[in-house]
Amino acid sequence: MKLDIVNLTRANGDDDFQMSSLIDIVFLMLIYFLVTSSLVKSEADLGIKLPGTVVQKTTLKMPDEQIIEINANGSVILNGSEYDSASSRDMPQLVAVLKRFRLSSEAAKNPAMVSIQAHDETQHQRVIDVMNACAAAEITQVTFGAGD
Repeated sequence: MKLDIVNLTRANGDDDFQMSSLIDIVFLMLIYFLVTSSLVKSEADLGIKLPGTVVQKTTLKMPDEQIIEINANGSVILNGSEYDSASSRDMPQLVAVLKRFRLSSEAAKNPAMVSIQAHDETQHQRVIDVMNACAAAEITQVTFGAGD
């Protein structure tokens, strides 16, 4: 069977692409999606109160400053209690106490101040260790007092 491509013609001239029916389908789909879609509701204020700091009914007397004493042997004394060993450079116990002091002072709306009193025979490195502990506890107001 041979096909003569030169003599091929259209039998009917009305086979053009019908654009009006395509436009009708697009508008019907648009209406369908508009009707079936749901609008996203924006977040609103739910009126939830999150836990925060507790307001104290009675005023709490906070000390103005904490005095850290450093003895000649390197022991660190705060409020009559010795913290960390003389060989400890990180001083985690002292840092924990100073952080609690800072948080309590901030809750009472007082500045957290620390005064360091070192013995005359104390090594300078031990004073620096205490200053690093104050920095780790985020206490910025550090002063030096006269030691023994």
